[in-house]
Amino acid sequence: MSLDTNSKAKAGSGWGETAKIIVQALAIAMVVRVFFFQPFNIPSGSMKSTLLIGDYLFVSKLAYGYSRFSFPFSPNLFSGRIFGGEPKRGDVAVFRLPQDESLDYIKRVVGLPGDQVQMREGVLYINGQAVPKVYKDEFANIECDPYFRHCRRVVYKRYEETLPDGGPTYTVLDLEPEGEFDTTEVFTVPAGQYFMMGDNRDNSSDSRASVGFVPFENLIGRAEIIFFSAAIDEPDAMRWFSPWTWPFDIRWSRFFNLVR
Repeated sequence: MSLDTNSKAKAGSGWGETAKIIVQALAIAMVVRVFFFQPFNIPSGSMKSTLLIGDYLFVSKLAYGYSRFSFPFSPNLFSGRIFGGEPKRGDVAVFRLPQDESLDYIKRVVGLPGDQVQMREGVLYINGQAVPKVYKDEFANIECDPYFRHCRRVVYKRYEETLPDGGPTYTVLDLEPEGEFDTTEVFTVPAGQYFMMGDNRDNSSDSRASVGFVPFENLIGRAEIIFFSAAIDEPDAMRWFSPWTWPFDIRWSRFFNLVR
């Protein structure tokens, strides 16, 4: 009888320790997510070919400090930012859309406060100086409409841009030689705000149009690294009911790529 009692006590102790470990692990994961790194996924092609639909990445909240948008449900506890570090020109940043603060967007920081930004015939100008744009290659992509199951092969011209003042070099896509936003007015970026653009220049809703300038407070963090990627926008990826095909839909080569 005593042996059975001891066995039950040990079993109960074991389950208690397991539950304690699980609770501690969840608490640590929550702290990391809220204060340090938050996972995001890419739902649209506005940042191709830097980021693809189906990429999952970690965003550093430490990079820009904290605003109310840094926390779940965006509690209106304070205004502005604390421990704020200003973004650099060329950062790929996640932010809350000024017109709808329930939506997260991801774009590249192109214009800093006080900059003048303009597009002229597909060339980016910052403070009156053309940003070097060099043809690199063609970027072919299968693009699908998941609702109508219609897919087509789209070929872009891919260029390398290098931002001024020691900024990064990255790739941009050009689909139409005279796209809707290839030539714009001159935008003067107000104090405390930023001008954001997608790398897929003919298929990006950004500061050239509906997004407008993005306040510093709306920034959530800087995209750092891709930790998972699946080709959910390609025709072979429309196989949700055949799990044995899923390993072939994973883009293994994109794992742990730094976002630049």
